[in-house]
Amino acid sequence: MNKLALIVVFFVGGLLVYVAGDFPDWGDPTSPASTHVGRYYLENSIRDTHVPNVVTSVLADYRGFDTMFETGVVFIAGIAVLALLRRTVVQRREEGELASHHLEAPQSGVVVRTASRIMIPFMQLYALYVIGHGHHSPGGGFQGGVILGASLILHALAYDLRATNKLFSEKRVLVLGAVGVMLYSGIGLFCMLLGGNFLDFSVLHAVLPATDEVMARSHGMLGVEIGVGLTVMAIMYSLYLDLASHGHLDEGL
Repeated sequence: MNKLALIVVFFVGGLLVYVAGDFPDWGDPTSPASTHVGRYYLENSIRDTHVPNVVTSVLADYRGFDTMFETGVVFIAGIAVLALLRRTVVQRREEGELASHHLEAPQSGVVVRTASRIMIPFMQLYALYVIGHGHHSPGGGFQGGVILGASLILHALAYDLRATNKLFSEKRVLVLGAVGVMLYSGIGLFCMLLGGNFLDFSVLHAVLPATDEVMARSHGMLGVEIGVGLTVMAIMYSLYLDLASHGHLDEGL
């Protein structure tokens, strides 16, 4: 089985290297992406979406399908890591390799805990700003989700996983991750119910007050960015929970 997997890896790797020769040179101004697609995005982003941040309009609107599947990949990757670690823990317990008790995680000092309690609300507030203001400045769901996840990890580092799990259990954050994916795809399905195409945010003006078709695309992007932020935060934090405790969910670093 290992030899077969190795053969598949080398075959696919060689195939990727072979087809890479047909790609245009890096930064080639005459490539199709530079002469057609990229120029259209830069020239028409505000007119089409009312979003001055072209990166956000590309990721959340023009290439909304791609970003939706990226969000799904993030969620699936987190579930896969969780499943692998839990399987290892169960196997080791069955084989009697795990100790019957675990050492308590070292407690941080009062200065670290107090500073963390002051910093975490500001980190989370800034994360919400990054998600909500990503249309007009650098930011978005991925960046804001990482900051939210980092705030939870900081709490776990300052205290321990037991204390953090009482506030944000793994089950709860994984549910939030699933909600984020469903929110993204659900907005796309809702667009279809309104008579538009999947992820065609312009039809949302029929249900959003005081908006036209262009402004509705901006509001739709905000909705999917919130979904991305929830998923990224949940998976980032759950990965820390499992990797830091080797799947036990009872110790910190």
